Amino acid sequence: MKFSINRASFVKELNNVSRAISSKTTIPILTGLKIVAAENGLTLTGSNADISIETLIHTDDADNQLDIEDTGAIVLPARFFSEIVKRLPTDTMTLNVVDGFQTEITSGTASFTINGLDANNYPHLPEIDTTDSITLSGDVFKEIIRQTVIAVSTQESRPILTGVHFILDGDQFMAVATDSHRLSQRKVALPAPTSETYDVIIPGKSLTELSKMIGEDNPDVEMRLSENQVLFLLGDLSFYSRLLEGNYPDTSRLIPKDGDTTVDFNAPELLAAIERASLLSHESRNNVVKLTLKPSDGAVTIFGNSPDVGNVEEELESQNLTGNDLEISFNPDYMKDALRSFGQTEIKVSFTSALRPFTLVPTEDTENFIQLITPVRTF
Repeated sequence: MKFSINRASFVKELNNVSRAISSKTTIPILTGLKIVAAENGLTLTGSNADISIETLIHTDDADNQLDIEDTGAIVLPARFFSEIVKRLPTDTMTLNVVDGFQTEITSGTASFTINGLDANNYPHLPEIDTTDSITLSGDVFKEIIRQTVIAVSTQESRPILTGVHFILDGDQFMAVATDSHRLSQRKVALPAPTSETYDVIIPGKSLTELSKMIGEDNPDVEMRLSENQVLFLLGDLSFYSRLLEGNYPDTSRLIPKDGDTTVDFNAPELLAAIERASLLSHESRNNVVKLTLKPSDGAVTIFGNSPDVGNVEEELESQNLTGNDLEISFNPDYMKDALRSFGQTEIKVSFTSALRPFTLVPTEDTENFIQLITPVRTF
């Protein structure tokens, strides 16, 4: 196997594929990068058993300057190979498998020889034979991930909650995540209805990695589902992830239908106030801030307190404050994550009681996006 290529084009795809490669794996060959040279181009593959990423670099794209002299395949130690390629002195590089699995990498006057492995021993990627696929714009898909993945659990004690629950039914696509302290739910109308109903749980870590790869050159993301795998197609890049097994809890019953006390805020202004209040609450062991709402006076006040440092109190700007007087405490970090997911918009916050979860929705579109936070008992 022998080829030469533009180093910048190669490094870009190498970085993408490297996201799936881990140095901590029970299958030694998965610490390597699989390279296959064929007539139509160069295929790079990386996997850690949970996610697999494969990309194709085309020979007919002039920017790649890809010239394949001999076809073949090799698995190279990913960490060393990446470091070598990124430090080569010139804009082009040549890779040549010279003796068995010994591989020579040359660029300008620099030459490295590293030991590779037999590509035939590399695990096969999952086969997803469904013809049913869902296509969403990259921007929308990235936003769905950003808005829901914040609520996945980081505790492995309940593995099912470490994923985002995707439900596709007709032309409705719903994504929901909860760690039992908070919940985030986003609904989107699909451009074309699916022929089947899908109910799957995708690991939050997989979606976070996928989100980093959706760029301006990926206008659309195509999603294909099988029994235990999901495949995302981003142009010439294929991103595979395993699905989590089990039944996701019924989250619809957690969301209160209406609130006794409601108030509208500007999300960035409320976020700034919560950040100020949490400066002191973070120094306290219980890390809570308190919100008091008095519709009778039209006043909303936030308090942060640390016995060792001091306290903070701030009157908040609000609109449409209605209902009963209320005093409620919550984790400010959950609130900050929720508020960041709304961006530059007005939100409606609905409370039922001091110990019941409260909801945040955008005032313009109350049906399709909701964040829920469970308060903290302070007495």
